[in-house]
Amino acid sequence: MSRLSARLRARRRLLRGEYAGRLPQADAAGAGRRYAQPMPSTSAGVGTQGPPAAVAVLVPAVVSFLVQVPAAIGIAVAQGAAPGAFALQVALAVAGPLALLAARRLPGPTVAVVTALALADLLLTPDLGPPYVALAFAAIAGVARGALIWTGVSLGAGWVAAIVLGGLTGLDWHPFRIAVTTAALAACVGIGWALRARSARLAAARIEAIERRQRAEQQERVRIARELHDVIGHALSQIHVQASVGLHLMDRDPEQARTALRVIKDSSKSALEEVRGVLGVIRDGDAPLAPQAELAQLPRLVDGARAPGLEVELDDRLVGLPTRAVQFAAYRIAQEALTNIVRHAAAAHAAVRLERVGDRLVLIVEDDGRGLDGADEGTGVLGMRERAALLGGSVELGEREGGGTRVVASLPWGHR
Repeated sequence: MSRLSARLRARRRLLRGEYAGRLPQADAAGAGRRYAQPMPSTSAGVGTQGPPAAVAVLVPAVVSFLVQVPAAIGIAVAQGAAPGAFALQVALAVAGPLALLAARRLPGPTVAVVTALALADLLLTPDLGPPYVALAFAAIAGVARGALIWTGVSLGAGWVAAIVLGGLTGLDWHPFRIAVTTAALAACVGIGWALRARSARLAAARIEAIERRQRAEQQERVRIARELHDVIGHALSQIHVQASVGLHLMDRDPEQARTALRVIKDSSKSALEEVRGVLGVIRDGDAPLAPQAELAQLPRLVDGARAPGLEVELDDRLVGLPTRAVQFAAYRIAQEALTNIVRHAAAAHAAVRLERVGDRLVLIVEDDGRGLDGADEGTGVLGMRERAALLGGSVELGEREGGGTRVVASLPWGHR
């Protein structure tokens, strides 16, 4: 149970944006912007979509019953109606509210039935008492629930039948009464239309909330995958190179072989700490175990990339340092570029250069290897571009003059 609670807490932190402050700073800056905007929750959307279904059905039926039935009984008693007329009058008054109970599942037929009952009540019972309230509720529900044709045809046919048959039966149809009745029916249709539009807006808001949450979760998955790719990919490449060196020099140069094994140990330890940090955030929001990489760690990164047959130089021309978010992004971009050189370039020499140009940090990583050779950009290059884009920067990948590959990253110096 405690593990489940921890996972639920982590998920809530993810949706509120607390991940942004705990994962490495370069992406935390971008994640903070993404999650700073409030996301409407699903529970909030459901809470505003309207009353429960039972209430929406029962309230109109109960109100109609309380208005129509006592009035019908009172009028029948006051007029001394015969038992048959009394039963008919009360039955028509009761039938309308009962028909409303089907309005949620069958809104169209309900409008037709209630219209017919209202017409019968108008023509067959004394022209006294309150209006047939059930018809108003049926019309509103029919339009609100999308039964527009049923509602329009039923109300139109009922209105025409009332005018025609009322005139034939001697019903007093004063023009003012006709106008008021027509306006009341139109008002019911308008209320139903407004409720329908409101329901559509709420449904759209709920869908947008779900889509925003899914986008946020997808961005988080991509970000975590990028972190794991950079950490594990670089560490495994370094371990592979140094293990090859150790095997090659085990007999001829034991000291160099021990150095290679020491590099393997340090690389695996560092990678394990970083992976634990990322997984700790995923699991329950724990802070990373290892400090976040900064430009001060570039010399160690460059040293780890060196191997027999590959010389790597670092040219640091910086005076002062940019923000931590920019340092972390630059470190990861340099890490991925060096990993690609070790794995794919077959280069003899590589260089990493840092300099400030105006308000930009410029990082250049180049080698004298085989070059791009028409190869497609992999996930590593995509990750470099994404890191730079999160900070408002860019990464350019191209051929180096004289052969090889050249990676140029431009990042805003003061981005937070």
